[in-house]
This record gives sequence, C-alpha cells and structure tokens, in this order.
Amino acid sequence: MKRKTLIFKKSLLGLSLGAILLPVLGCGGSPHSPEEKYYLIATNIKLPYWQAAGAGLLKAAGQLQVKAEMVGPDTYDAKAEHEEFQSVLSKKPTGILISAADSTSLKPDIDGAIARGIPVITMDSDSPDSKRLFFIGTDNYKAGTMGGKLAAKLLDGKGNVAVYTMPEQANLKDRLRGYKDVFAEHPGIKITDTVDIKGDPRIAFDSTMAMIEKGAKVDAFVCLEAIACPEIADVLDRKNVHGKVVVAMDTDQRTLDWIQKGMIAATIAQKPYAMAAVGLKQLDDLYHHPLAPLDSNWSENPFSPIPSFVDTGATLVDKSNAAAFIAARDSNTGKKGQ
Repeated sequence: MKRKTLIFKKSLLGLSLGAILLPVLGCGGSPHSPEEKYYLIATNIKLPYWQAAGAGLLKAAGQLQVKAEMVGPDTYDAKAEHEEFQSVLSKKPTGILISAADSTSLKPDIDGAIARGIPVITMDSDSPDSKRLFFIGTDNYKAGTMGGKLAAKLLDGKGNVAVYTMPEQANLKDRLRGYKDVFAEHPGIKITDTVDIKGDPRIAFDSTMAMIEKGAKVDAFVCLEAIACPEIADVLDRKNVHGKVVVAMDTDQRTLDWIQKGMIAATIAQKPYAMAAVGLKQLDDLYHHPLAPLDSNWSENPFSPIPSFVDTGATLVDKSNAAAFIAARDSNTGKKGQ
C-alpha cells in the first residue's frame, strides 16, 4: 500500500486555544488507544439542554475516534453529582468535562482528579476556585445583561420583577448580576421576588400560582435557568393572565412552544452542543499533549498555552426566529425537543 502523508487538521476556536491536532493515518490506524475514554458529568441528564450537549459530545467522539459518555443524575442533585464524579474516577477516565452544580462542594473532587493527572475542564457552570484547567461556556454576565436589556425595553423602564434561580450555582449568580446592573440604569424597575426553585419545576409552578392568586404586583418574570419559565407560562395561561413580560433561559421545547404561543417573550439560547464538542476536543489534546505540571495555576500564567475561558456565545430566540431555531436544532441533533 502506498504510504499516505500524515494530515493535520487545524481548528482555531476564535481564541488562543492553539492547534488541535487530529492525525489521520493512511492505513486506518488511530493515535488513540482502546483504553481512552472521556466523560461528561452533567447536572441533570434528562433535560433537553443536556441531551443536546450529549449529541455534541458523541459527534466529537466520532470525529476523534475515541470513546465518550455523558453521565450524571436525572434530577438536579449536587450530592448525586459528587457521587457520580467519584464513580467516574474509579473507572480511570482519560479526561473529564463537568458542569458544577455546586462549585464549592465539587472543588475537592476536581482538585483530586487533577492531582491524579486527569485533565478536567468545566463547562456550562464553573468551579473557578478549583484547579480545573479552564471553563467553556456562556459569558453568563453578558447573558444576564442581554436578558435585562430586553426586559427593560418590554417594561418600558418600569415595573416589578420576579426572578427564578438556584442561588448556589455560579453561572446563575453571574446572570443575576447582569440583570441587576441593567436594571440599575432604570430606577423604575425593581426585583421584588426571588424564588429558589431548587431544581424542581413544581416550585416554579406553585410559586407563580401563589403570586397570581394573591394578586401580587408582578409585571415581569425572569428565569435564570431552563425549567422555570415553561411553568410560569403554564400558570399565566391557565389563569388567563396576559400582558406580563416573561424572559426565559435555554431552549427546552416547552419554552419554544410558549414563545410561539406568545406567552414567553424570548429566551436566551446557549450552545451546549458546542460546549461539549469543543470540550472533548480540548481534553483529547490535553491528554496527548499534557501540561506540566497539570496542577499549575495556568489561568494566571501569561505564557499559558491554554485559555482561561472559552465563550461559546448566546443569542435571543423569540417568535420571529423560533421556527428557524427548531429546524436547525433538529437537523444537527437528529432529535426533537433539544
């Protein structure tokens, strides 16, 4: 057989990520060993958001010819995610992607993996005080300002706002900070209620129902995570309440349905598919071209070969572009409801 030249594919991520080298050997060989396996540990694998991330993970794994698996609890449960992390460690993973449900409690897990020479990258929700190598995801402060500007415009600069969140998540804190900074420019807008939904959509539903039934003066509902706003829209629809501003997060199918029905004004769409795909490629590169020492403070090293943060971007989805978004989603994931 005539020997083919080694080909290198170069992927520039718009940041100083360096080259991701993907050798393709002429005789069908692979630079990877059968023992290599990467894991994505998610906060709630049943959510469409994480199913989209899983699709991105598997797409990248196929391109790289490596094994990869998404694991994690099927409800929001920080303790269960910690237990899943320990289970993954026992399997001697090649590298780990993780979305930190609780950045503080997962810090020892992440630091322990790094100490064992296992590269760890956070995605979606960061653990900035850990020794994770870097973070891939949305600029959550920017996402908050994006939603805040829309809410302020739709409220015409005045009104009471109820916010739905999970306060322990670092990414949601950053989104809330973005909203608050925008609202500070509009003295007529006040956050009058903050609801900790604890990862449970029933809390969002019941809290909204209670507000509506007692006649609370709420002009806008803002969701910093994916599961609350479909419940809010459901309550408003059941109670025949119109004229409220509802700004959602992420692209759950129910959220998109309520946008098309006019009950949710818009949602901020993240890119979990890209987060997982980029994350796996970076883990693979870090495994085959390891940093030394792995536990160095790379984020503060001016000559670090890796970034501190990779922003995968976010965009607004409203009634004008929801159908186009759904078509693109289905084409890329092969599934509806992502």
